[in-house]
Formats: sequence, structure tokens, C-alpha cells
Amino acid sequence: MSKNAELLNRRNSAVVRGVGHVTPISVSHARNAELWDLDGKRYIDFAAGIAVLNTGHCHPKIVAAVKKQMDQYTHTCFQVVMYEPYIALSERLNAIAPFKGAAKSVLLSTGAEATENAVKIARASTSRTGVIAFTGAFHGRTIMASAMTGKVVPYKKNLGPAMPEVWHLPFPMEYHGITPEMSFRQLDYLFAADVDPSRVAAIIIEPVQGEGGFHVAPPDFMRTLRKVCDAHGILLIADEVQTGFGRTGKMFAMEHYDVEPDLICVAKSLAGGFPLSGVIGKAEIMDAPSPGGLGGTYAGNPLACAAALAVLDVIKEERLLDRANRIGARLTSRLNGIKSRNDVMPIANIRGLGAMIGFDITDGDGRPDAAATKRTIENAYSSGLILLSCGTTANTIRLLSPLTIEDDVLEQGLDILESCLGLE
Repeated sequence: MSKNAELLNRRNSAVVRGVGHVTPISVSHARNAELWDLDGKRYIDFAAGIAVLNTGHCHPKIVAAVKKQMDQYTHTCFQVVMYEPYIALSERLNAIAPFKGAAKSVLLSTGAEATENAVKIARASTSRTGVIAFTGAFHGRTIMASAMTGKVVPYKKNLGPAMPEVWHLPFPMEYHGITPEMSFRQLDYLFAADVDPSRVAAIIIEPVQGEGGFHVAPPDFMRTLRKVCDAHGILLIADEVQTGFGRTGKMFAMEHYDVEPDLICVAKSLAGGFPLSGVIGKAEIMDAPSPGGLGGTYAGNPLACAAALAVLDVIKEERLLDRANRIGARLTSRLNGIKSRNDVMPIANIRGLGAMIGFDITDGDGRPDAAATKRTIENAYSSGLILLSCGTTANTIRLLSPLTIEDDVLEQGLDILESCLGLE
């Protein structure tokens, strides 16, 4: 029995089945965009821990920063004894966030904590309770976060009733027949039938949906959404957990739009693999909760803060925003070449921003083909490439290599992908 299989057996005996797996692989070690399993097989990583490793596995500058911090202290709880890395990171996030005025930050541990706390801040600031999200959205697995998540299976199935006063609008996807006009028509129906806008604290949106299928919010849609929020005193929350820190070719995906959010949720690639998240927002809004209303025992852990400060340095020093755009252009070019072939699975709707690129696998009649997508994922990891799917119809392949990936490794990964898309 292989070492991977042995560990999988142990996992099945010890760990709940509710934690799913894309692959049966167990990692031994990893560097940049490559990892090796317990049996010594090498893989190219086009998943990056679900967009957590924009700076790659074990970037030496990040590892050094964490080791240095470990020699000083590992935990005090920021609410008990303050420490400089938390404050320094907040200062840097406030400076780079896309707000014209003063900003403030709160640091947390997970993406779900970020979205939940953004709602708390919005409620405190507006004295309202309602929240509007979008179909296909993913905002986390905790109670409020899963209520805002716009997909039942697997995030809500058999898990009881959702939190009240959360409503969903269709996310605009014109290639699936959902126009921005349809979304705003549904908003009018919502305001007429279910909730007065004066009860809505916030509208939360991913500029590019992650789990929902890598759908990009159109610029005109985002402008109108901002106008709706302003007209009714509603706060606009940008969930940038997956899009943040260079993935889309900007530090934040909201920089692709000419509107400002009120709050931004961040996590994933913020700390290069260390558990860290946060909410950045306009200062007067962020200060609405009373002392003690925000925080957490591990929130803003000093090791994770040290890692995040190094991540921001790496993004700047290695020009990863430019790199994301170059990677995205290469991915799009290769995918368009694959799409033009007649000896591969039909693919469609190549889309994304920067290096956040996805495409759909369809059948011969243009319908979503979830089974073919699953086979592609399995064939890929068998061939040494780790891929992820997403989308409400489970037929989107998303490409999330580290932004630090070497050109030759990127090409090797794309060669494997092209081979796995070939007709059997």
C-alpha cells in the first residue's frame, strides 16, 4: 500500500466525512508552484491552497519573517497585550486599500470571520439588520457566512435553517442569460415584496465570484449597485477573500472599478498560508462597534502578521501585479488555442481578471458537463497537475497557480491541462 493510501485510511478513521477532498494526495514538501506527495511524486500546483499562495509555497522571505517572529513571541492575544506587527500591518492595509478617506482595519483569522465581522460592523454603523448577497456567492461556512453563501449543496444541505434577514439576487452572467437589468429588476421586486430598503444594512458582493464560477461583475453593474446603496443608505461590502493581494492584477479587484466599497473583506493570500483575515473599511464606519464588539483570541496572530508584512513586500519587490497580468494573458492565449481544436472537450466562456481565470467544460450541445469536468480534475492529478473546479453547475475549471510560478513550470502545467482535455 502506498504512503498516500495509508494516510488516507487513517484520515477516514479519524476525520469527519464532512471535510471533503479534491484529491487523495498527501503532501510531503512543497516549493513555489510545485509539491511532492508522500510517495515522492511531483505535482504542479494550479490550486495554490484555493488561492492562498499567491506568493507560492514556502517563499524564503516569508519563512524568514515567521522564524524571526517565533524567536520573539508567538501569542499574547492582541486584546490583552498589544504587539507592533498587528498595528504595522493595519497601517499598511489602510494605506493601500482603495478608499479616498481615512481607513481602519481589524485583523481576524479566517475568511468567514471577515465576512461575519463585516456584517457586524455594517449593522452597528447603520442600526439596521438586513443583508443582501448574490446567487452563487461563497462567503464562508459559519452561520451568517453560510446564510450569505448562495449555494445550497454542499454548504447548507441538512444543516438546519439559515439566519433570517438574508436575501439573494441573481449574479449577472450574460453568457448564462442573466443580465444586470434582470438582477436589478429582482432587487426592485425584493424591495417591494420582502424588505424595505431602510432595513438593509449591507449588500455584499465578490467582484469576481470564486466558488460560484469565476464570474466577473460588469463595471456598469457595480456602478449601479453603488448608486442603489447610496440612495438607500446601504453599505457596500466587497468580499475580496479570493480576489485580493494581486490575484486579479490589482492589489484589490475593486480597483478595476470606478466605485468605492465601504468595507473590504480579506484573507487567503494575505499571509502566504498562515491563518489571517481582516476587514478594512472607511474609518467612521469601522469605529461603529463598541470596544469588545470585535476581536478574537487568535485574531491577528503575530506569526501571521509577520508573514503578511513579508507578503506585501514580496508583492511589491517581485512586481506580482504585473506578473499576474502576464500569467493571465498566457492562460487566456493557451485556452483560446485549446478551444479552437476539434479533438478536445468543448470548452467555453473563458473569463477572469489577471491570473484569476476560469473556463467551462460543456457537452456537444453547449450544456454544462459536470461529469467531464470531474474526469478532467482526476486525470490532471493522476498526470501531476492539481486543478480545482467550481461553479453552481460544477463544470468550471479555475486556474490559480502562484503568481511566482516559473514560466517553464507554468507551461508544463498547461501542457498537462491540454492533454487532459483531449477526447478519450
